[in-house]
Amino acid sequence: MRAVIQRVSQAVVSINEVITTRIGSGLLVLVGIEESDTIEDINWLCGKIVRLRIFGDEQGVMNLPVTDISGDILVVSQFTLHASTKKGNRPSYIRAAKPEIAVPVYEKFLQQLELDLGRPVQKGEFGAMMQISLINDGPVTILIDTKNKE
Repeated sequence: MRAVIQRVSQAVVSINEVITTRIGSGLLVLVGIEESDTIEDINWLCGKIVRLRIFGDEQGVMNLPVTDISGDILVVSQFTLHASTKKGNRPSYIRAAKPEIAVPVYEKFLQQLELDLGRPVQKGEFGAMMQISLINDGPVTILIDTKNKE
């Protein structure tokens, strides 16, 4: 699994110019799923997201996780995170899981993230053409790949 985690002061998902979900301060998580992803990938990534200390404490130091600020999480599936640009100029998405595999993994990911957060998370619509508006706070953007845990 790959994730782009952005600390936001707000984020909005629209489909066909209709707002479907929004959050205030918290995390926008773009997540890409590949066929080899397992429950271990889900558990590790969800735990990492919820415990990332990227919000400012009393001294303005990035020292607090999203749970400590009562922040929201918005998750959007994004198969393009597995794009390969090695050959030519048209990205290949061969590593991205097909929907029959990706949807159940995505749903398990959402369930585990809600368990780890202790409350519901907001989400985009899997497979839909969405418009995402956000205000990246900082900016703070973190890339995580469960196959390359750095």
